[in-house]
Amino acid sequence: MGRAFEYRRAAKEKRWGNMSRIFPKLGRQITIAAKEGGPDPTMNPKLRLAINMAKANNMPKDNVEAAIKRAEGKDSDDLVMVNYEGKGAHGIQVVLECATDNPTRTVANVKSYFNKAGGTLVPTGSLEFLFDRKTVVEFQRPTGLDLEEFQLEMIDFGLDELEEDGDTLYAYGDYSQFGTLVKAFEEKGIEVASAKLERIPNAPQEFSEDQMADIQKMLDKMEDDEDIQEIYTNMA
Repeated sequence: MGRAFEYRRAAKEKRWGNMSRIFPKLGRQITIAAKEGGPDPTMNPKLRLAINMAKANNMPKDNVEAAIKRAEGKDSDDLVMVNYEGKGAHGIQVVLECATDNPTRTVANVKSYFNKAGGTLVPTGSLEFLFDRKTVVEFQRPTGLDLEEFQLEMIDFGLDELEEDGDTLYAYGDYSQFGTLVKAFEEKGIEVASAKLERIPNAPQEFSEDQMADIQKMLDKMEDDEDIQEIYTNMA
C-alpha cells in the first residue's frame, strides 16, 4: 500500500513497543481527551477510545484513573497542546502535535530535530494548506462484511471513503463528524482499533530509498519524544 502505510505501521509498532514511552503518551492522550470532552467516557467518544487503547496496551487501571483525574485538577492547567511545523531532511514537510507541560523544553527539542536533519522550524500555520483534516477510523474487517453496502450505509454518518491494507480498513470521514462516525461504528457492533483526527497530505511527495533513510532517522527521534503525540508528513 506504499510508504505511507509502511511508515504508519512501523511508527505505531515503535511507539507502542517501547514500554518506557507508552504509558506517558497514553496518559497524556487520556488527560487531553477528558479535558476536551469531559471525564465521562460514556459521553466522550474520544476519551472512550483513549481508555480502550490504554487497556489494549496493558496500562494499569490506576494510571488510567489518575490521567482522568489530572484533567479535573489544577495540574491539567500545565498541560497544553501546541503544534510545530518544519521542513526536515530532503525538504519533507512535517507537522507535530504536542502535549507538554513545558513548551520551552519542547520547542528546543523540536528545533534540534529539524536542525540536525538539515531542516528548519517554520512559523505555525505555514504548512496548513498542505494537509486536509480528516476523521480516520482504523478497524479490522468483520467476517462477511459487504464493503460496498457498508460504505453506502456509513455515508449518512460522515464517511467519505474506505482504504484497505490487508484485513485492516481505514475509514476517512469529515473532520467535523468525528463523534457521529465513531458512534455509528459502535452501534453497528464494529470494534474500532483507533479513531482520531489526522492531517492527510493533499499533494503527497515521493522520496527515494536513500532519502527515506535520512528522513526515518529524523522521524525516529521525534517518535521517541514523550511530548510529541502525533507526526504528520507530506510523504506519498
